Amino acid sequence: MHPNSQTDGIPAGAFGQWLERFRASLLGNAGSDVPCGECRGCCISGYSVQIRPHDERARALIPQELLVSAPGFARNELTMAAQPDGTCPMLHDSRCTIYQSRPQTCRDYDCRVFAAAGLTAGGSDKVVINRRVREWRFSYPAESDLEAHVAVKAAAAFIAASRSSFPRQRAPTGPTGIAVLACETYGVFLLPDIEEQSDEEVARLILAASREFHGS
Repeated sequence: MHPNSQTDGIPAGAFGQWLERFRASLLGNAGSDVPCGECRGCCISGYSVQIRPHDERARALIPQELLVSAPGFARNELTMAAQPDGTCPMLHDSRCTIYQSRPQTCRDYDCRVFAAAGLTAGGSDKVVINRRVREWRFSYPAESDLEAHVAVKAAAAFIAASRSSFPRQRAPTGPTGIAVLACETYGVFLLPDIEEQSDEEVARLILAASREFHGS
């Protein structure tokens, strides 16, 4: 089935171009350019915002009492938790008060990744984002665009369903992690003989592709 079987919705751009830019943003080479319009879903959905050492301008503007260390973050990285209602503390009157100096985490966030992977962003706390995800419509000016989208969705479906096939179950369980890993490693599902491989071999290929993507 065509990944975008409905024609109405919000244009998400040519899939191949979007995927190339999104992968670059994962490597820190570019931020995302999301046509958000009036949507503020990512700002009101309970996300904690990672503040990296190079986010100097954001750190200077965010009240220090809002920044805390969190388990799993690298040294010198902080996080800013959402308010009890899920809203980012820097959002006032539906506007980001530090937009021009917003941290890299915010610059990289792109909810089109969930549409690319055929996933929702989460449960009831992500209802606004999920609505936007359902509205995105990619275009496919070349056959390779469609092939890449089918491969990303196949990768996401495999990661979500076959976690036990990964060594020590080293596969993400949340939708963001699954979608990101699928975009990193979708090339595995373009291999001509991939359907002949065991789940364990596919999992091994995914992990190897992720390491290669990150240059490790």
